[in-house]
This record gives sequence, C-alpha cells and structure tokens, in this order.
Amino acid sequence: MAYTYVSQWSGGNFGFRLPDAVLRQVGIRRNDKVEISCQDDTITIRKAPFQHRTLEERLTSFYGKPLEELSPISQEELDWGKARGDEI
Repeated sequence: MAYTYVSQWSGGNFGFRLPDAVLRQVGIRRNDKVEISCQDDTITIRKAPFQHRTLEERLTSFYGKPLEELSPISQEELDWGKARGDEI
C-alpha cells in the first residue's frame, strides 16, 4: 500500500502523485490514457483499453469534419523566391 496527498492545482482542480512503483505494477507509463471511475467512497484508476483507429478516423478527428468535406490539397508548385545560397 502507498500513501500520497491531494494538492490543489491551478483552476480549482486537485491532483495527486502516483508512485512509480505503483504505476509499473499495473503497467501504466507516461502519456498512457487512463479510465477513472467512482463508486461510493472508492476511486478506481485503470489503464484504458487500446482503441485502434483507422487513418480516416484519425483525420476526421484532427480536422473536425468528414474527409468528404475537406477540399483537396493543391498539387501546384509553390514559388519560395530567389535562391539565397547553394540550394538547387
């Protein structure tokens, strides 16, 4: 069993540190997505299941709209001005 303290963070939020040994024991690493649930006086934190997303799903999420609504990227060559060095 490990103990930690609850601290107030910015914006009225609260947080606490989880010991590295505890996270290693359950397989949680930096930037992993976790699932938090509450029942009565118990808070449960578990590693969120991996959710594979297709490229289309990722792009739709990134742009905020379906791919069919995106305008195609121009294939025209862009003029960046005169060369200033040994560029080809």
